[in-house]
Amino acid sequence: MSKAAITAIGTYVPDKRLTNADLEKLVETNDEWIVQRTGMRERRISAEQEFTSDLCIRAVDDLMRTYGKTVEDVDLIIVATTTPDYPFPSVACLIQEHFNIRSTGAFDLNATCAGFAYGLHLANGLISAGLHRKVLVVGGETLSKVTDYTDRTTCILFGDGAGAVLVEADEARPGFIASLQGTDGSGGVHLYRAGMSNTLKGQPLAGQGNIVQNGREVYKWAVRTVSSGIAELLPHAGMTTADIDWFVPHSVNLRMIESICEKTGIPIEKTLYSVEYMGNTSAASIPLSLGLGVREQKLKYGDTLLLYGFGGGLTHAGLVVRWGVPDLDVRA
Repeated sequence: MSKAAITAIGTYVPDKRLTNADLEKLVETNDEWIVQRTGMRERRISAEQEFTSDLCIRAVDDLMRTYGKTVEDVDLIIVATTTPDYPFPSVACLIQEHFNIRSTGAFDLNATCAGFAYGLHLANGLISAGLHRKVLVVGGETLSKVTDYTDRTTCILFGDGAGAVLVEADEARPGFIASLQGTDGSGGVHLYRAGMSNTLKGQPLAGQGNIVQNGREVYKWAVRTVSSGIAELLPHAGMTTADIDWFVPHSVNLRMIESICEKTGIPIEKTLYSVEYMGNTSAASIPLSLGLGVREQKLKYGDTLLLYGFGGGLTHAGLVVRWGVPDLDVRA
């Protein structure tokens, strides 16, 4: 029943690179250990006065420049992020002001690493219901600002970046085929950032506002949950893994992605990810992976994609979509 399609994409990452060699100078680790366990080689790091809204605005600029799109007539802005510049005003409001979009709704969405998938799900639903016609969905993070660079278990993981897509009304060639969402709030203690409350279920929280993760428990949950979620989602779409042109999971960790591919039978060769040179960028990782797929001329108009976000909450969301962005011969 979808009446919407993804029509354009833009991405942005900061210039500064944090390599494995750089991390060797900060904590007791080495390149071989990091690559073996995560597949990561570099992350992009925002400047001291560069925030999530700055990255998101640059991603929207890239979208407009690359596809000749305008955003003045966008009637809803959804920003998926866990690292907004401020508790309020929202990043979405900052984007509205920057582009002088005169008549639009605007809000931030926090579903952690599943946020971008949730944003797409909402955009499709609102357009298909006839409530909106042109929605800007943005995923952006500056996780380096909430990373403890003395903690060797987490500081190797996170990077900064942003990606934006336009979702527009299109009854003739709708792009959204099936969706699935799920939550396990009991696992929230395994991945968190303390905030106004410093306790959870009566237990004190660590990290002093930085990311804290029980990697082993999150790994087990993610591989099990995403694999079973895919097994449930594809029949809703009337498809099997053979019908999927590209699998685009949250780029959490290459070894975790490989495990999910092994359990689901999806070839790693049919998987798009951004983790190797951008790290884990939470809500930005799926659009960054899509952007890489476009630039590397892998992703083509009409391809069938399986998108799957998962992370803190614990929450997850999957989508089967038909790619509606026009092919480009050359992309800067």
